[in-house]
Amino acid sequence: MITMLTAAEASESVRAFLAAAVVAPEVFELRPDYRVLVMTAEGLEPGPPDQVSDELLARAETRARTALDGRAPEDVPQVGDWRDAYRAFGAKPQRTRPSAEALLRRLDAGLPRIDRLTDTYNAVSIANLVPVGGEDLDRYQGPARLVRAAGDEDFGTTAHGEPATEHPRPGEMIWRDDAGVTCRQWNWRQCTRTRITTATTNAVFIIDGLAALGHDGLTAAGTDLTSSLIRLSPQAAIASRLITADQPHTSRRTPAC
Repeated sequence: MITMLTAAEASESVRAFLAAAVVAPEVFELRPDYRVLVMTAEGLEPGPPDQVSDELLARAETRARTALDGRAPEDVPQVGDWRDAYRAFGAKPQRTRPSAEALLRRLDAGLPRIDRLTDTYNAVSIANLVPVGGEDLDRYQGPARLVRAAGDEDFGTTAHGEPATEHPRPGEMIWRDDAGVTCRQWNWRQCTRTRITTATTNAVFIIDGLAALGHDGLTAAGTDLTSSLIRLSPQAAIASRLITADQPHTSRRTPAC
C-alpha cells in the first residue's frame, strides 16, 4: 500500500518505483520479523549543513543519549537485534557494524555534519534507534530489491581515494537495483553511485525494522523523517510504502493522509 504523506502529489514514476520495491522471500525466512518502510521525497532543497539541519541533528543527539542512558549501543535491544540479524547471514557485527550502531558510537564526539539531507536522516536514525539509509533516487536504475547476494554483483566504492568495484560475499544481505549493489550487508555501507549529495533533489529513504523496535517504531521514525524533511523543504512531495512478511507483493495507491 502506497501512502501519500504530504499534500503535494508524488509523480507517476515515483509511485511506480515504490510499487516495484521488493523484499525477497529468503530475507523473511531469515528474519520473519523484518519490516521496511521505503519513503520517497521529491522536490527537496539540498545543500551544505545549515542552521536547520544542525538543530535537527543536535536535538537527535540529545534524544539518543537519553535513550542509551549510559549503556553501550550494543546493549540496547534495538541494536542487539541487528547484531543477531547480521550474524545470521554470516557477517561479523564487530567489524561491519549496523548503521545505527555505527552512528551511536560517535555520539561522544558528536556526529559529523555532512549535508542537509544526510544530516537529517542520520538524526532520525539515532533518535529512533533504527537504521535509516538515504540515496539519490535519480541515480537508481530500476526498483530497489533486498536480496541474498549471488556474489558477482558490482558494488561501487572508493579505495585510496580512487573509484573501485567490490563484490559482496555469496549469501550476504544486499539492497540492489538493475545496475548493482546499492547497500551492502543490509544497512552497513552504501555505494557511491546512489549516495546523496548537495545536488540531490529527489531521494529514497529506507528505514529498517526488527521486532525489538516495537509495533509502532517504524511509523514513529517515518513520521519523524517526514516532519524533518518538510522543515528543510516545505514544498516536497513525500510518499511511503511499508513492506512486511505477511503482505502481498503488489501495491495499490491510497488517498493522501
